[in-house]
Amino acid sequence: MIDTAQAFGVDIGGSGIKAAPVDLTVGDFAEPRKKILTPEHSTPEAVGAVVKQLLDQFEVTDDIPVGVAFPAPVKPGQPLNFMANLDQSWVGADVEAVFSEACGRPITVVNDADAAGLAEVQYGAAKGQKGLVIATTLGTGIGTALIYNGVLIPNSELGHLDLDGKDAEKYAASSVRDRKKLSYKKWANRLTKYYRLLEHYLNPDFFVVGGGVSRMSEKFLPHIEIETPIVAAKLRNQAGIVGAAYLADLQQKHLG
Repeated sequence: MIDTAQAFGVDIGGSGIKAAPVDLTVGDFAEPRKKILTPEHSTPEAVGAVVKQLLDQFEVTDDIPVGVAFPAPVKPGQPLNFMANLDQSWVGADVEAVFSEACGRPITVVNDADAAGLAEVQYGAAKGQKGLVIATTLGTGIGTALIYNGVLIPNSELGHLDLDGKDAEKYAASSVRDRKKLSYKKWANRLTKYYRLLEHYLNPDFFVVGGGVSRMSEKFLPHIEIETPIVAAKLRNQAGIVGAAYLADLQQKHLG
């Protein structure tokens, strides 16, 4: 693996598993990422084998911390109780143990939205921001990450807050805009309700908006009428890999 990398990150999705060495001094890939399609039967054994394959392709040595961004709430040492985008055989599994055993080394696992939020705070749109940052990813659903003065509060699921009698993500996610063919301005009215709800309950200092739709942020962010500063994410599709690598490095230093 290239010398400028201090950690290695993996981002697991329902369709693809992406990985790259990360230069933590700048929060960027030290080499171009590689992607392998998520196995059709995305069991713990199959996905673990792909992560091991990516580590081998990059020749990641044993001293390099490895982090995995995973599409579910993760509590180390505890069984997973919910899975939406991978095989249901993940339910009941200890996710960190699965990857550590598959790769023959310690692996740090973090929820994918949390990884992206951490990356934005350390290197991206919320760098240097004090207080409570809420990072949201607008896609099929709404992912959220809470970071207070640089410290992650893991596994928030604020896309499931009640909004107009339904899950917020079923009212305001990017997929809803697509399905209902809403204009960006009409969608922004829905997002205004959602972000005002977060303001009411959590009094955040800063919002970061990620997800693929953040590339078109100029079409909807100016129409979101809230008190809290709100900006588009900067790292976008790199955020999961960078955030997972960053957290793995922190974990290794803490244990060391």
